[in-house]
Amino acid sequence: MKQISSRFSIAVHILSLIAVSSKDCTGDFIAGSVNTNPVIIRRIMGMLKKAGLVDIRLGVGGASLLKDSDQITLLDVYRAVEVIEDGQLFNFHDEPNLQCPVGRNIEAALRSEMKEAQTAMEQRLVQVNLSQLASQFV
Repeated sequence: MKQISSRFSIAVHILSLIAVSSKDCTGDFIAGSVNTNPVIIRRIMGMLKKAGLVDIRLGVGGASLLKDSDQITLLDVYRAVEVIEDGQLFNFHDEPNLQCPVGRNIEAALRSEMKEAQTAMEQRLVQVNLSQLASQFV
């Protein structure tokens, strides 16, 4: 299984910075805070914009939240940056040996456990909003 993409933590960092910053949050300013390439920031900002979470001012630069920070949950961010593929957090390895009793049954045995784990995580993420998180940074 792959690790959850770092896009999620970077997106939360971006949104938190916008929420608490009193200055214009340009791509370069955000990239400096995240300590990454501005291209990565622009890519993730595009995802956040597409999800309706941020407005990006072209030309002069800068970004702002399109919703109040208490209206943006971590689940919103998680979904915005497409952390998961096809709606599933956990994936299975390709082509296990069907001649083996474990290989033949591993997906069926694990599928409901993995779905429950994903549901529990998503239920937790929906309980935390950006305002709650950002209050820890001031």
